[in-house]
Amino acid sequence: METLGDRDQGQPRTAADLEAVFDVPVQISAVLGHSRMHVSELLRLAPGTLLKLDRKVGEAIDIYVNDRLVARGEVVLVEDKLGVTMTEIIKSDR
Repeated sequence: METLGDRDQGQPRTAADLEAVFDVPVQISAVLGHSRMHVSELLRLAPGTLLKLDRKVGEAIDIYVNDRLVARGEVVLVEDKLGVTMTEIIKSDR
């Protein structure tokens, strides 16, 4: 069986090189901000409660894949639905 390491190092990699992992599920999280509160405050939260976050409108949000920071982005509205557009890819040091 051929592995990626067996291929000619001078050849550029393509999406087809990763085909074996296309069906692996991953968890994606877009973190809009954080808030700190006491447990007693948390227990009083009800549907529709607004929480003050540590980020402002227009600031970048963090995007995680499997709890690992991979990108930063901005919240966008597309056809009455919220989405995220990536503005920066975080390079891994590994």
